[in-house]
Amino acid sequence: MGAPRSVRPPLDIADIFRTHGEEYRQRHALSREQRATMRAIVTCRTAARGGHLDVCDQCGYARPAYNSCRNRHCPKCEALREARWIEARMARLVPSHYFHVVFTLPATLRPLVLRNRRRLFTLLFRAATQTLLTVGRDPARLGARLGVTAVLHTWTRDLQFHPHLHCIVTGGGLALDPPRWIATARRHLFPVRVLSRLFRGKFLAALARAYAAGHLDLAGGCTPLADPHAFARFKDQLYRQDWIVYAKRPFAGPRQLFRYLGRYTHRVGLSNHRLRAVTATSVRFATKHGHDVTLAPEEFIRRFLLHVLPRGFVKIRHCGLFAPGPAASRAREHARRLLGATPAEPLTPGPREDWRTLLRRLTGLDLAHCPRCSRGTMVAVPLPSRAPGPGRAPPASACA
Repeated sequence: MGAPRSVRPPLDIADIFRTHGEEYRQRHALSREQRATMRAIVTCRTAARGGHLDVCDQCGYARPAYNSCRNRHCPKCEALREARWIEARMARLVPSHYFHVVFTLPATLRPLVLRNRRRLFTLLFRAATQTLLTVGRDPARLGARLGVTAVLHTWTRDLQFHPHLHCIVTGGGLALDPPRWIATARRHLFPVRVLSRLFRGKFLAALARAYAAGHLDLAGGCTPLADPHAFARFKDQLYRQDWIVYAKRPFAGPRQLFRYLGRYTHRVGLSNHRLRAVTATSVRFATKHGHDVTLAPEEFIRRFLLHVLPRGFVKIRHCGLFAPGPAASRAREHARRLLGATPAEPLTPGPREDWRTLLRRLTGLDLAHCPRCSRGTMVAVPLPSRAPGPGRAPPASACA
C-alpha cells in the first residue's frame, strides 16, 4: 500500500518564493524582517530546519516530520498559534455582550505609514484605544472603564496595504463609585461620528508631535513633507477628511466572541488555501464573494511583503479591563463577580500542551495513528544522517 495522500493545500506560497524570490531580492531593497520572513517561509517544514522520522510500530510505514519556522507571517504556522492564544484568554473575558469596532487610517496617510511603520502603527493603537476608553469614561456616554482587545491588520483581500485596527469592546464597563457594572445598549455602543472625530484628532495631534520632534522618516515619496508648510497643508487635508470608524453588529456573548477571534487574531495576509493557480508568469488567488485576482509573481511577492511587521512589534494589545498587570486584573475580576462569573483560573497553568495533542483535541486529527495500516502508533526516531529531502526542499540559492 502506498503512502497516504497529503491533506495540505496543493499550492504553497513557499513555492512562489523559491521560484521567484532570488530574482526579487536582487531587484528590490528589502528590510531585514522581509528577508527573514522569506527565508523562514521557504524553509518551514523542510529538512533545512531539522526534525525527526515518524515510524509505525506495526507496518513500518515512515514519514519525515520537519520542524516549523514559527514565523508569525508564515501561512503554515498560524492555526495552532491562534488556538493557543484564544484558549489562554478564555478565562479572562468578562461575561458581557461585545462589540466589534474597526478604525481605518485614510489612504492619504499610507505612503507615510509605509516609511514609518513602527511609529505610526503605535500611534494607530494609541489613538484608537484611547478614543474608546475616553468616550467610555465620559459620564454622558457610559461613565465606566471598558475592556478592549485591539488587533492590527494591514491588508485587503487582494493584499493591498490598508492599515486598520479591529477592536473587540465590552458592552459595558466597570464604574467604581459606587462599584457596579454599567451595560451599554445591546445593539449600540457609541455614535460612530463621535468616535471618528476623536480618533482623527488624537492621531493627528500625535503625528504633529512626532513631526516636530523630527521622529518621522520623510525620504522617498514623502520628501515634500519635510517643508513645514507642506506638512501643515497635509495635516489640514487630513483634518478635513472623514475618518472611517465602522461598528459591526454586536456579539451575543463570549462563545461567539471566541469563534470570531479565531478569524482575526493570528491571521496572515494570505493563506495557502486561497491560492487557486500558480504558473511561471502568474499567481491567482481568491479574494471575496467568489472573485479571484491574478498578479505577476513579482507583484504578488511585493504585496505579500508589504505586510511584514517590524521585528518585535506587538500586533495584539489589551487595554482598560483587559490590560496586563495586577491593577487591571483586580478590576477585571471585580467586573466578573458583579456579572456572576466564577473566578478566572490562574494565568500560569500546568505544563503546556504539545502541538500534536492540541491538534488532536481541536481537529480530531491524530498524527500518532498510522494512516496506512490504521493499527499502529507512529513513533518518533532520529532522522538518518543523510535524510532524503522533502518534496518541497528549497534550493540553496533560495535560503541565501
